[in-house]
Amino acid sequence: MYSIGLFLPDRTMTQRLLMIEDDHRLAAMVSEYLTQSGFAVRHAPDGASGLAALQEGPVDLVLLDLMLPDADGLDICRAIRALPGKPARVPVLMLTAKGDATDRIIGLELGADDYLPKPFEPRELLARIRAVLRRHDAPPGTAGRQVMQFGSLEIDRDARTITVGSAPGELTSYQFDLLVALAERAGRVLTREQIMEAVRGRELEAFDRSIDVHMGRIRAAIEADVKNPKRILTVRGVGYVFARQQD
Repeated sequence: MYSIGLFLPDRTMTQRLLMIEDDHRLAAMVSEYLTQSGFAVRHAPDGASGLAALQEGPVDLVLLDLMLPDADGLDICRAIRALPGKPARVPVLMLTAKGDATDRIIGLELGADDYLPKPFEPRELLARIRAVLRRHDAPPGTAGRQVMQFGSLEIDRDARTITVGSAPGELTSYQFDLLVALAERAGRVLTREQIMEAVRGRELEAFDRSIDVHMGRIRAAIEADVKNPKRILTVRGVGYVFARQQD
């Protein structure tokens, strides 16, 4: 039987990760960190239980250790790609303590989406997971596309500009990064801590309430009625959610 990690309650809003890893201590630490970052994490301690878990329920990404007690991780990657239907197309991010570049090349040739050697920084793992999921979720022919469209709101990540209808909006660099972080997670309720964590490479504000000030200014730039917002909604006692469907 596989062991279950930590889950967030709303599965419709949460991306689901399956971690196939025999190091229980590492799996517990990574599961806790990724759960705090908004993911639901399931842990399987060996290859057989990992393949079973992948076929039992929806999985958005697999974290696959290459050194497992019952099988070589490369063989598990090959087995995943040979599964029938949707499970065969799940993104795979390989994790390994082995420094052999040959394993990395073989893994990528077998269909893995990315590779991260151990030991790794949790933030780097989180960044790679998000990058793989963004590429996987992009509509056909739009890989690398940097413009997000939500109704009349257009967010151009390359130009770092926003437009509502034909009118440009004004945001500071930090506020633009906050808006992008929300838009990339449209439909997901985020705490203030998760929003700040999502803005990687920027100095975090000292107090949670500073996020509320920035949200007010972002709303002033993108909402038709700041007192009755339709794009960025407040979830009392939790944080904010960026609406998936907008006019």
